[in-house]
Amino acid sequence: MTQRTALVTGTAGFIGFHTARRLLKDGWKVIGLDAMTDYYDVALKERRHSILLQNAGFQAVIGRLEEPGLLMRLFEEHRPDVVIHLAAQAGVRYSIDEPRSYVEANLIGTFDLLEAARAYPPQHMLLASTSSVYGANTEMPYAETHKVDMQMSFYAATKKANEAMAHSYAHLYNLPTTMFRFFTVYGPWGRPDMALFKFTKAILAGQAIDIYNHGDMRRDFTYIDDLVDGIVALIEAVPSGPAIRDTPSEIDSLSEVAPWRAVNIGNGNSVPLMAFVEAIEQAIGKKAEKNFLPMQPGDVPATWASADLLQELTDQRPVTPVATGVGKFVDWYRDYYGA
Repeated sequence: MTQRTALVTGTAGFIGFHTARRLLKDGWKVIGLDAMTDYYDVALKERRHSILLQNAGFQAVIGRLEEPGLLMRLFEEHRPDVVIHLAAQAGVRYSIDEPRSYVEANLIGTFDLLEAARAYPPQHMLLASTSSVYGANTEMPYAETHKVDMQMSFYAATKKANEAMAHSYAHLYNLPTTMFRFFTVYGPWGRPDMALFKFTKAILAGQAIDIYNHGDMRRDFTYIDDLVDGIVALIEAVPSGPAIRDTPSEIDSLSEVAPWRAVNIGNGNSVPLMAFVEAIEQAIGKKAEKNFLPMQPGDVPATWASADLLQELTDQRPVTPVATGVGKFVDWYRDYYGA
């Protein structure tokens, strides 16, 4: 069987690292592009890449998405069968302070990716979006067929723009495209700016944790292994063409004019923030000192995914309980940092 090639962007990042590692395990050749930006600890990113480089099927490329000509050269040289675009400037709150970085990475970088795919079309384009695109929508669980017109942060706005950009290229150039909408992903090797990482670090150090909206928050927490299972399964769920609306699926977001769809990858449960904190406390064996604070700008009080479309397309859905996933993260954190 001929070895397939995947171009994965963001392979030194949390989700990109786990996705690339799974693909390598499954026998793929992976071209991994990452900018190694200092948004958070570069040493953590370098450690992830060093693990991937232990597999001969992995080739690391260090560079920015928006670097002129870089993506076009990678597509021309490697002619990837599949593209999994996970690199982005992440973070809701950082987008308030440094919005230009989101324009450069998320808008210009994704545009350059789409232009390269136009020149050297892969079999399937899979691009990361976010649950944040649902914004001010209060109808839950969030379904892919819901309108996503009222984003609450500039980060979310750039991701909604990515969905629209990718849809236009799918329509104009017949590029089969799937947009993932991720829901609060957590697990080993996670990002230091995420709540689980920050809470674990603070509790172990005997420091207080900040609880926003006075604890009245809910999130659809998705364990990283479940997320990667969904990504890999969706590689084969290639949108074959515009939806035929005389026999529609009520839950399928397949476009009426393009081989494009959006798919939630979420656990399908909305967990209270305080229950999440309790799971961390139990895994660590120590109670947290808590600072209760108002809601932060750009944030939303709740997220909750419908995972029905993911199950319809792949016959699977995320299943890891929060207590299990949190326990695995705490074990990793203690081992990695000697805490």
